[in-house]
Amino acid sequence: MLTPILVVLHIIVSLILIMLILLKSGRGGGLSDMFGGGAITSMQGSTVVEKNLDRLTVVIGVLFGVTTIVLALRLV
Repeated sequence: MLTPILVVLHIIVSLILIMLILLKSGRGGGLSDMFGGGAITSMQGSTVVEKNLDRLTVVIGVLFGVTTIVLALRLV
C-alpha cells in the first residue's frame, strides 16, 4: 500500500521540480521573463523572490532525491 502512495508523491514532486526549474531565470532567461521578471531582475539584481525560488527548488530537489532512493529500496 505504501509503494503506490510513494509513486504518486514522486510524480507530483517531479512535476513541481520541472516547473520550478523552468521558472528560474538563467543566463538566457527563463519562463520568468515571460511574466516580466527579466526586466525587473536586470535592474535590481537578485530579488527576494529569486532567492526564495532558489531555496524552494533545492528543497524540492532534495525531496525528489529522497523519494527516488526510497522507491529504489522498496522495489529491490
